[in-house]
Amino acid sequence: MKYRLQSIVFVLTAFLLGCNEFMVVGVISNIAKSYHASLSTVGLLVTFFAITYAVCTPVLTTVTSKYNRFKVLMAMLVIFWIGNTMTALAPNLFWLFVARIITAAVAGVIISLILVFVSVIAPLEKRSMLVAAVFSGFSTATIIGVPVGTTISMLSSWYISFLVISVLTIIIGAALYWLVPRDSDQVTGSIKSQLRLMGDRRIVLGVVVMIALMAAEYTFYTYIRPIITDVLGYSTAQLNWLLGLIGVMFILGNTAAGIVSSHYGIAKMPQVSAACLILLLVMGLAFHLSWMGIALLCLICFVLGMPGSILQVMFLNVADRDYPEAISLASSLNPICTNVGVSVGSLVASISVNFVPISQVGYIGAIFALIGVVGTMMLVKIK
Repeated sequence: MKYRLQSIVFVLTAFLLGCNEFMVVGVISNIAKSYHASLSTVGLLVTFFAITYAVCTPVLTTVTSKYNRFKVLMAMLVIFWIGNTMTALAPNLFWLFVARIITAAVAGVIISLILVFVSVIAPLEKRSMLVAAVFSGFSTATIIGVPVGTTISMLSSWYISFLVISVLTIIIGAALYWLVPRDSDQVTGSIKSQLRLMGDRRIVLGVVVMIALMAAEYTFYTYIRPIITDVLGYSTAQLNWLLGLIGVMFILGNTAAGIVSSHYGIAKMPQVSAACLILLLVMGLAFHLSWMGIALLCLICFVLGMPGSILQVMFLNVADRDYPEAISLASSLNPICTNVGVSVGSLVASISVNFVPISQVGYIGAIFALIGVVGTMMLVKIK
């Protein structure tokens, strides 16, 4: 019973973090209006968040790994609550940026610690499914959390959405305080010994593959709204439920990843990467028919929902067996790679659309997918 409750709270924590990160996207216009700022300026909130997340997560997880995990988790949750509450109460745009940077600095550490506790409480045969469930919680936030936050902002004000997150943080934090083990087996080591993990070829290739596949995803997902409305011709009224359908496919992909990882480990990753490559190459052709374009988007999002969970389980297993002092660093690799991949993919996409039609961005993504195919083929050959 306790394991089930722990699992639920871990998934809810991931959901909370996902809402906090992505909610800004849905209320950017409202924020710009509140502070009389341009959309391009407020849009930098997303960029600053991603950069801070990617830089601070490995540093803080490495530095804090010598301290009691439970105490670090509670401390990070308090800082997260402060940053999120500051977001809601920021008197001007400067303090809003400060608040988002504070929140981003600890968000990655929190999800990393949650993944560490997954490896602590879950039997080895259940680890893959629980990791996948945690990532499903994060994905669900983009489907349920963001639209709900946007609706709240429309009915009252955008800052109420973040105050709701602060209230949920207190509730979920209390549940974590009750359910998370106070003391767990913990191997400590110097920063240098922890960084040995990053010299392991399996880790290096896994990081390359994850960044490449995330970049492949965001070459088209960055422009998912104009693709659906302008390229495929669906109305704005149909947009929300189509985005919801695509989000559901991500969740199903995460779930399938847990099953695949449990039975095959990383052995099926070349097929996953190859499927991504093929789907990106035929994307332009599929977009000639509206229904076929949506079907392809759903299928490719299902496929791209799989690599993160599969590779994160591999990171945890490698660290658990060979670098136990670096388990916290290993748990941070997925969120780091995700943010780097998103940044690279969206940047390349924003440059590419100046030279190629949005309907052809699949070919740009295929370049990154090809890197993923080669990387996974090399990865599975390592014993």
